[in-house]
Amino acid sequence: MEEKETASQNGSLISAMFLVAGTCTGGGMLALPVATGISGFVPSAVVMACCWFAMTVSALLLLEVNLWMKEGAHVITMSSTILGPIGRIVSWIVYLFISYASIVAYTAAGGSLVVNGAANLMGFELTKELGCLLFIVCFGSIIYIGSRFVGRVNTILFVAMIVAYFALVSTGVSEVKTELLSHRRWTTSFLAIPLLLTTFSFQTMLPSLTPYLKRNANALRWAIVGGTTITFAVYLIWQYMVLGIVPVAGPNSLLHALEVGEPVTQFLREHVKSEWVSHFAEYFAFFALVTSFLGMALGLIDFLSDGLNIKKTGLGKAFLGFLIVVPTYIFAAYFERVFLVALDTSGGFGDSILNGIMPVLMVWVGRYYLKFPNENRVPGGKPLLLIVLAFFALSLVLETLIHTGYICSIFEACQIILNEKQPDISF
Repeated sequence: MEEKETASQNGSLISAMFLVAGTCTGGGMLALPVATGISGFVPSAVVMACCWFAMTVSALLLLEVNLWMKEGAHVITMSSTILGPIGRIVSWIVYLFISYASIVAYTAAGGSLVVNGAANLMGFELTKELGCLLFIVCFGSIIYIGSRFVGRVNTILFVAMIVAYFALVSTGVSEVKTELLSHRRWTTSFLAIPLLLTTFSFQTMLPSLTPYLKRNANALRWAIVGGTTITFAVYLIWQYMVLGIVPVAGPNSLLHALEVGEPVTQFLREHVKSEWVSHFAEYFAFFALVTSFLGMALGLIDFLSDGLNIKKTGLGKAFLGFLIVVPTYIFAAYFERVFLVALDTSGGFGDSILNGIMPVLMVWVGRYYLKFPNENRVPGGKPLLLIVLAFFALSLVLETLIHTGYICSIFEACQIILNEKQPDISF
């Protein structure tokens, strides 16, 4: 009996780890080479490592707060309990912004893949609107069934994604041109931080993960660290391959992908000799988008249930589904370039505040003022909290300066570089 229980716990842990990694390894990954291409492989890898560390620590801090609360508590309950009415209002606004922006981005890119798949595999044309509708209805129905079913389906999809990923890497690594990897431009590398935060973003579904692992603190920590580490390794190899195959400028380049707001896999096939590379890229992109969509949508439905005090049964659950599906479909189907724009802004503003600054503030107030229990505490004390807080504050300032025109955006930097000028990135 004990052996069966241990096996079940290990299975749940692996499933939870895959859910974390699957949520991270999604649409952001498809946009990542577009955002980091102008800086080159080495600068982007260094900045990516910093973002991985910051987002992993912030998730562990959020877990510490979540374990202080009663079971079922989501971000609204945590923030209002520790930070008061202001924390509640900020959580409402930013959480909805992150979740809807991410799901809209995944649905838009997923709809494009459905359209391309229908044309390439079955030979008939679908509109973008119909592609987005098929994507969100098909995979939104999985969320409706419940978190246990989502965990099982996500595990299958994540394994399929990893198989497609390794097939893609094994066939595409021979196509890598080392001269493309030698490109380095450190001065523009930090411009990708907002999007990089999005690529490691999964904290919005962490409160849904806590009951899934039955509040087992050690298992939850392993799921977080293991899931984000898997993601980092996958990203690093992905960056190596794509930045070594697709040039920064020219036809079907990274700059072209940035201009039209499409995933980089759409242009990968133009620079490889083997048709299998493009096929595996499409399969990988599809599974990556679906796993991210499932993780973000699961977190959002639990958030709305907690915040609006609506039970996830019967008409209540149907109403929650309606609140997610309808606005997501409208934005994904009818707004241009929504894929890259949504991911970039959700990382710079949303992740910096909700998944970075707020967990630090909640832990600081909970530990040192409200005197919550010491168990499950993340080591590092005040120095670690200050370092993480400074990093996310810097990201928030950076995104604000970009949107107010004081610092050029990634796209503007690309245009300046193509004109053989040094981009103006001064404050």
